[in-house]
Amino acid sequence: MKVVFDVTPLRLTRAGTARYIRSLLPRLEVEQLQFGGTGRASVLARELWWYPLRLSRLRGRDVLHCTTYYGPLRPRIPTVVTVHDLAVLRHAAAFPRWTRAYVPRVVPQVLRAADRVIAVSEFTASELETLLGVPREKIRVVPNGVDDSFTAQGPRADGDYLLAVGTLEPRKNLARVIEAAALGGRELRVVGARGWGGVEARGANVTWLGELDDLELARQYRGALCVIYPSLYEGFGLPVLEAMACGAPVVTSAGGATAEVAGGAAVLVDPLDVTAIAGGIDEAVRRRDELSTLGLARAPAFSWDETAARTRAVYGELV
Repeated sequence: MKVVFDVTPLRLTRAGTARYIRSLLPRLEVEQLQFGGTGRASVLARELWWYPLRLSRLRGRDVLHCTTYYGPLRPRIPTVVTVHDLAVLRHAAAFPRWTRAYVPRVVPQVLRAADRVIAVSEFTASELETLLGVPREKIRVVPNGVDDSFTAQGPRADGDYLLAVGTLEPRKNLARVIEAAALGGRELRVVGARGWGGVEARGANVTWLGELDDLELARQYRGALCVIYPSLYEGFGLPVLEAMACGAPVVTSAGGATAEVAGGAAVLVDPLDVTAIAGGIDEAVRRRDELSTLGLARAPAFSWDETAARTRAVYGELV
């Protein structure tokens, strides 16, 4: 089976999508495909020409796998598109102007043209049906996995601190996390790359650690009193899974993909209510041992080997 696999997003991000691509590559026998650089001209060339038009002329392979919802409008070979989330349709104001103009116009056409759509959670599958009318029979739910670096065994960072992980962008709800941590007078450490929307990791008890490699991130997870991830919208929520795999108690948002990932092993809160987040932190710290046990039991349900096997099965449906 000749599968061509789009790795272009690695040029633009080091967050969840990049982890998805890097984790699947060594587990799948695929030909890598990429185009352009990081500048604005490259972004425009990709989104206006390469993805919708150039990839529509691709031949000589059995399957094309587009690893985000950017893809061809009239593909000539069977095409799989992975959708990580539809946040731009739910929270458009949290995204740059170009993204919120482009995605609603082009992505629905890409998904209609695709033969299969991979959703990384049942929540995202439901969003695809509700927001874009993608037929359920076309969708395959293939959850993400957790890397081997994230285990309960290993060194722990020192200190009594709370931990927040995620790119500094509006959807991650960092301002409310900072306020909730301050209500309890606790130190908050923030891990994540600078993003957009003017989001800053600042406050009297706040330390921004920037981007960390997996070994150091795991050390921070293990040492945390709890990990706070009350995102306004996620398609999956890798930090929730990573934290549980490291034995850290988790506070996350009720009613969405992160609650699905947590599967009863986290404290769920209203992400719009600072008092509720603060109360969730207190509960997670109080129930630390119990939540750690629940999270460690939940995390093995997700593995990149299983993600790869289920992805290959989707390819097999089209050949």
